[in-house]
Amino acid sequence: MASDAIEKETRARKTVEALARADTGRLLGALLRDVRDFQLAEDCLQEALESALTHWTRNGLPSSPAGWVLQAARRKAIDRFRRARTFKRKAEEYGLLIELDQQTVDSQEPPAIPDERLRLIFTCCHPALDSKTRVALTLRTLCGLTTREIARAFLDATETMAQRLVRARHKITKAGIPFEIPEPEHWSERLDSVLSVIYLIFNEGYSATAGPDLLRHDLCLEAIRLGRLMLELAPGDAECEGLLALMLLNHSRAQARLDDEGGMIPLDRQDRGQWRKAEIEEGCRILDQALERGRAGLFQLQAAISALHAQAASHTDTDWQQIVLLYEAMHAHSGNPVHLLNRAVALSYACGADQALDALATFEAGLEGYQPFHAAKADLLRRTGRFEAARESYHRAIALSGNESERQFLASRMAALAEQV
Repeated sequence: MASDAIEKETRARKTVEALARADTGRLLGALLRDVRDFQLAEDCLQEALESALTHWTRNGLPSSPAGWVLQAARRKAIDRFRRARTFKRKAEEYGLLIELDQQTVDSQEPPAIPDERLRLIFTCCHPALDSKTRVALTLRTLCGLTTREIARAFLDATETMAQRLVRARHKITKAGIPFEIPEPEHWSERLDSVLSVIYLIFNEGYSATAGPDLLRHDLCLEAIRLGRLMLELAPGDAECEGLLALMLLNHSRAQARLDDEGGMIPLDRQDRGQWRKAEIEEGCRILDQALERGRAGLFQLQAAISALHAQAASHTDTDWQQIVLLYEAMHAHSGNPVHLLNRAVALSYACGADQALDALATFEAGLEGYQPFHAAKADLLRRTGRFEAARESYHRAIALSGNESERQFLASRMAALAEQV
């Protein structure tokens, strides 16, 4: 293949991969608004991305790759409507797509992409789906995570997660679940899931499950934008406030988490001068408003922990005892063993690493496949001088990690053990 052709194919492939990773939710939401069929929208978008690779390799990139993909997906939906036995039932959607396609042809401009991501989250969080499926489906459709990445986050087998997602799409289509933001009186049955999903989007950006980079700023900023939008829709909701405060406080430290090569810097070694004061001040102000309402929930508790970190002059000056109590409150609220793990880490700074290791032993069986558990255990073993056991835990943590930056950090910690023997 000539060098020009190779270059075209490389550019096309990278652009398609970037779109699939960063714009899946935006494109799927826009398409779903028009075709009103979840499975059809996903299938047409996937076909459009495959067509884009072929077309762009041959003809070069369009001026608006995302607009090109949306238009191609709409035309594939039109073709399917024409062939479908359910044509009469789908006539309204078919007419709308024809109209949108004609507008694009007349204007000679790429189609605009309406932002329908919040509507997509509410659809994925419909109460007809169980809570785990709601989160998994949203991560797949809105964040563009692969099924393997989502399975890892839930400690599931990839095939099991794939089957769960297929069943969810069929259920949404078969049950006729509408693509809409419900009226406020119906929010109570979905709000917890919606907020959890927004936080998972943030977390995926703050600590990427896989890939070369630890941080994905696009996802962090998107989650904060959605958090602000939710607070506009539900003003005065303490957990909406808690979520937004938590994301702002955590994001204030984002830049200090990476060195010049993109390597991970742990909290105790971060330059606090790089923490963004504006985000800390806004996060603390919103958190204070939330706590005054007297309905402390998980996001407010977690934001309070983040605020204690943000307000401490140094790692050693942090109020670790207060953080231990806050994690205890979170575990009492949720029963989630991950909160016990975080409590144990805080306990190690408040009372010593030996006491924290004793705490870890009480819930180890429940987190055997959870990478942060083994990373935390390795660090505690290192701090107590049990270097051989620490090495084994670092091996386990590295094997479970899908992020290159994280693996490099753990490997450097393990290599440093040799100097301490």
